[in-house]
Amino acid sequence: MTSVGTPMMWLFFAAFVAVALTIDFAAMSRQGAHRVSIREAAIWSVIWVAVSGLFCAWLWWDLGGLDGNPVAKTKALEFITGYLVEKALAVDNIFVFLLLFTYFAVPQEFQKRVLMIGIIGALVLRMVMILLGAWLIARFHWILYLFGAFLVFTGIKMWWATGQEPDLESNPALKWMRRHMKISPEFDGEKFFTVRDGVKMATPLFVVIALIGIIDIIFAVDSIPAIFAITTDPFIVLTSNVFAVLGLRALYFILAGMHERFHLLSYGLAIVLVFIGVKMLIVDLYKIPVVYSLGFTATVLAVTMTLSLYVPAPDKLRSAYPFKGKKPEEGGDAH
Repeated sequence: MTSVGTPMMWLFFAAFVAVALTIDFAAMSRQGAHRVSIREAAIWSVIWVAVSGLFCAWLWWDLGGLDGNPVAKTKALEFITGYLVEKALAVDNIFVFLLLFTYFAVPQEFQKRVLMIGIIGALVLRMVMILLGAWLIARFHWILYLFGAFLVFTGIKMWWATGQEPDLESNPALKWMRRHMKISPEFDGEKFFTVRDGVKMATPLFVVIALIGIIDIIFAVDSIPAIFAITTDPFIVLTSNVFAVLGLRALYFILAGMHERFHLLSYGLAIVLVFIGVKMLIVDLYKIPVVYSLGFTATVLAVTMTLSLYVPAPDKLRSAYPFKGKKPEEGGDAH
């Protein structure tokens, strides 16, 4: 599979991400456990978007954008489109994280660390799945049709599921953990395990981390085919994915208090997924230009977010995230 990524470009990207994560971890360690304000989250969100923009500008420049190389423009547009799609899909992750934090009554000062660990897990999973996906597509072209059909199915399923109240109680992973491990009914700071009455138990924070890891896998299965519909270049696929995920923690603290206001966004995401799936299914008949994909995706997301501000959210959606977590029940199999 052809790629614009040279060894030096991969090295630069790896160093870029390593430095960004080091700075983020250092800032988090220095601040300690604390409630993240909207202002702080907004500043970090702007920083991550700016960092992604700088990387895209470097990519365009390194590929000869100043010399008018058409490849530079194409790859920059692919990066932007992939970044936008993955960032939009990440919003769904955020709402599920909110559901978990609410259900388990995770104190706000602990949420930052949980999200950081979840993001690291998401990055690792995406790298593995992207490399696997690139290998499969390079050897089995027909798998693009399988990805396309899966995205159309996922988009339709997302459309019908929008507005329905989430039911965490029926989650198979949560049921399995309740049956197979002792779980403390209370938090013990930021610890994942604690001792209660002489018995070592997992804390609710550990359960949340485990569920977030499972959610990362589920969302990666949805999002990876979506980006391969935009480009099959492994370098663009991986970089746009990674930069979209890096700013997820800051974005969570901005959107956590405004989830009701964007209640129609899931409909927009469903439309985008179906569009991308169809694009993948007809790739051998007609290749939709990247700029059209970017324009369609941006327009649909902007329209649904704008409409969300004027169309009231259903009562059942408001009650789905009441911002008052349920206390884990007493007992060894409590959550």
